[in-house]
Amino acid sequence: MPALALTGGAPVRTQPFPAWPVFPEPDIAALTDRLRAGDRSDDDPVIEFEQAFAAAHGARYGIGVNSGTSALELALQALRLDRGAEVIVSPITFFASVSAILNAGLVPIFADIDPDTYNIAPAAIRAALTPRTGAIMTVHFGGVSCDMQPILAIAQRHNLAIVEDVSHAHGGTWNHRGLGSIGDAGCFSCGSGKNLSAGGGGVLITSDPVIHERASGYGELNHPRRQRRRELTGARETRPATDEFFPYSSGNRRLHPVHAVLGLPQLQRLDEQTARRDANGRYLASLLDDIDGVTPRRQDPFATRAANHLFVLRYDAHAFGGLSREVFVKALNAEGIPCQTEYHRPMHHADLFKDVDGELTRVWPRANGAPDVDYAAMHCPNAERACAQEMVTLPTRVTLDTRDGMDQILTAIEKIQTHQSELASYVPDTPSEQSQWSISGS
Repeated sequence: MPALALTGGAPVRTQPFPAWPVFPEPDIAALTDRLRAGDRSDDDPVIEFEQAFAAAHGARYGIGVNSGTSALELALQALRLDRGAEVIVSPITFFASVSAILNAGLVPIFADIDPDTYNIAPAAIRAALTPRTGAIMTVHFGGVSCDMQPILAIAQRHNLAIVEDVSHAHGGTWNHRGLGSIGDAGCFSCGSGKNLSAGGGGVLITSDPVIHERASGYGELNHPRRQRRRELTGARETRPATDEFFPYSSGNRRLHPVHAVLGLPQLQRLDEQTARRDANGRYLASLLDDIDGVTPRRQDPFATRAANHLFVLRYDAHAFGGLSREVFVKALNAEGIPCQTEYHRPMHHADLFKDVDGELTRVWPRANGAPDVDYAAMHCPNAERACAQEMVTLPTRVTLDTRDGMDQILTAIEKIQTHQSELASYVPDTPSEQSQWSISGS
């Protein structure tokens, strides 16, 4: 009888992992009440959410916006860098990090990751510096903190700003400081799949009153909420509000109140959920220490609490008899353990930067005769290997489970490794899967 579920055996786990996101009935009732009240309500849940969110992450100010991408764009705009200035960023990130840089009139420069943490490597940042560098964007990938101490030192030495992309890391900490509060601004998404889901929207946090004032202006031009936020937070005023006559070029990026209403109770639950994700992640990493071929990313001591939006594994096919990563993922899913390979190419390989038919599509700005960036020649070997061969991720709901669930993950991986020979006769279902099939003897 076959042992592996993919070849007809019984799966290790039959019950689903916890659902995510979760909106209890009181949350839905509050949302319904808010929809009925419309804009006629005197209270403003957005300001309450902004203040509570900023405080929970250790910052003075919060600005609710319509997406995490908008939060990144506003943070970059608020820095007022020269048009065409360079922003150093990891190639392992969602495209929003890159598009925000481009949309702010700036140029993304990719610096390679640390091969063990999958976060941007400080040495690679130093190597990417040029006289045109204006900022560093740190992406706390998967919810584990970047190595911020050397990055802060680089920024201080070269007079650079730091924007934190924290869309994977709500509630995570670096040396017990909230991620997003360490650089000049921190930017979060509150989309439906995030660790804090408000059903949409995003938040920018900062303790810099100038960045707060500028980002508020760029995000919600001449809206009464700007003045109300100033009154409640004591934020800096560049001029009395009554004297302002369209001081910013802006769009409407305001957070809708319905997202704030959904976000407030989620924020109350975030601390306990993050503690559980962190504890389960550490426990799972300890279980996998003795498994050859499946290595959890390294979590350094400065990453004092991991949000584990993704629990990242490094897969080595050689330890599984040449079993391709894609079939390993399919086999693990069949055992009842949800996992995926979702970052298939690093961002410097995005089609946006390709030379198509001999004509490079230049959509990024340059100023003062600065040369265009040759992205085809940009080499980030650690990121390229991670995307092409190594990275397997477990979704956020997995680390919300119990320790028994983490034990089952170990059991499923050991089972696949022990019975890998069964997969020699496995017939892939799709042409794309067939092209990935690489087990010895297939």
